[in-house]
Amino acid sequence: MSIHEECGVFGVMSPKACDVASISYFGLYALQHRGQESCGIVVNDDGIFTSHKDLGLVSEVFAGGVLNSLPEGKIAVGHVRYGTTGGNNRNNCQPIEVNHQKGRMALAHNGNLSNSAELRNELELSGAIFHTTSDTETIAYIITKERLKTPSIEDAVSSAMNILDGAYSLVLMSPQKLICARDPYGFRPLCFGKTPDGMYIVASESCAVKAVGGEVIRDVEPGEILVFSENGVVSRKEHCEKKDKKLCVFEYIYFARPDSVINGVSVHEARFRAGEILARTHPVDADLVIGVPDSGLDAALGYSQQSGIPYSIGLIKNKYIGRTFISPGQSTRLDQVKIKLSAIEKNIKGKRIVLVDDSIVRGTTSGRIVKLLKEAGAKEIHMRISSPPFLHPCYYGTDIDSEENLIACKHSVEEIAEIMGADSLGYLPVEQLCEMTGCTLYCSACFDGSYPTAIPKDTRKDRFEQKLSEKKR
Repeated sequence: MSIHEECGVFGVMSPKACDVASISYFGLYALQHRGQESCGIVVNDDGIFTSHKDLGLVSEVFAGGVLNSLPEGKIAVGHVRYGTTGGNNRNNCQPIEVNHQKGRMALAHNGNLSNSAELRNELELSGAIFHTTSDTETIAYIITKERLKTPSIEDAVSSAMNILDGAYSLVLMSPQKLICARDPYGFRPLCFGKTPDGMYIVASESCAVKAVGGEVIRDVEPGEILVFSENGVVSRKEHCEKKDKKLCVFEYIYFARPDSVINGVSVHEARFRAGEILARTHPVDADLVIGVPDSGLDAALGYSQQSGIPYSIGLIKNKYIGRTFISPGQSTRLDQVKIKLSAIEKNIKGKRIVLVDDSIVRGTTSGRIVKLLKEAGAKEIHMRISSPPFLHPCYYGTDIDSEENLIACKHSVEEIAEIMGADSLGYLPVEQLCEMTGCTLYCSACFDGSYPTAIPKDTRKDRFEQKLSEKKR
């Protein structure tokens, strides 16, 4: 079993035709940490859609003049993917494009529907033919179906939101409009901004808005629909206040870039506070605090400042190796860990080390890092984790669909420390997540099992591939 992040979405609308493909490219580049399986861009040139999508990183998919082959236009949408529903194949690349009786649409989605299987079954029984195994196509079908009954694309999105359940931050493009929408719980982040020359930018994280020269205006509210057109921006809030707000707390712990601000909270500051909390709740006598790059560094700084133990760099990351958390398979994970990190022996040798990391999933990666530091001469390793233990599956866009390989489900804290070779281990207390985030409006179901929605009957990532396989027998 592999645990992965979800996706990143991006959209741009310009008052005049320009190179919106390049703007999307740089926006997706800033969101590359959210998905490394595939990416795509669709450009709208006066109602004519031109796209390029493929497996690989942004720099790979749009290499060799591909980006320059896309036309200028006023609107574009883009996507980087790690799929939490559907396999890693080219058919599942996004944005998804749809031709229907009332026009065209391109859709990019971040999240995971909790009722996708039921909706897909209903659509298939009504005659729908699916070309992908991603729940994004289900969303596209629902919106298209509603569009045939409504006077506008934004009305269709609003109607679809009465049917969809679970996590979805959407960016979609019609021939004349750019539309974004966030589910009423607000599971996944979404924000928008504006550039000095009048372009509107929509993105999963504020870092992508800033990367293309934009100024962040605000987050899209949970349940809100924003419509960008030549007439300006219209906000629709008929789905706001329908649900308790439940932003995924792991966005602050791991997923988001530290320079992003989500729901008004700095990701860096949240991680720093997590380190301070760890220092208070799990103190230890040590000589040095180090963080596991990249998402453990901010918490390590917080631990150091609160505890008074000096902070230093102990691990160097090979920047050309992707995040092990989003690698496709355990054997690949092990290979990458071996070449991804190296220890600075001069800083480590003979020292009692506080090692701060963002999470422990199976313990494989953490155990390898502990071994690496011990081989570099560390006298003691005291692991401190800036999240609570993973105990439950996630159904909202994080690829945790089974408890069987979560080490905390099988072993005590002391046993986990022994398995990894650490001298001690301490997790962030689940009841102090609110102190870390500065609010109580978050989803922590993967830690405490408190799910905002009904639990799907079939949680397999490849459930639609399995369904196709069964039909062929």
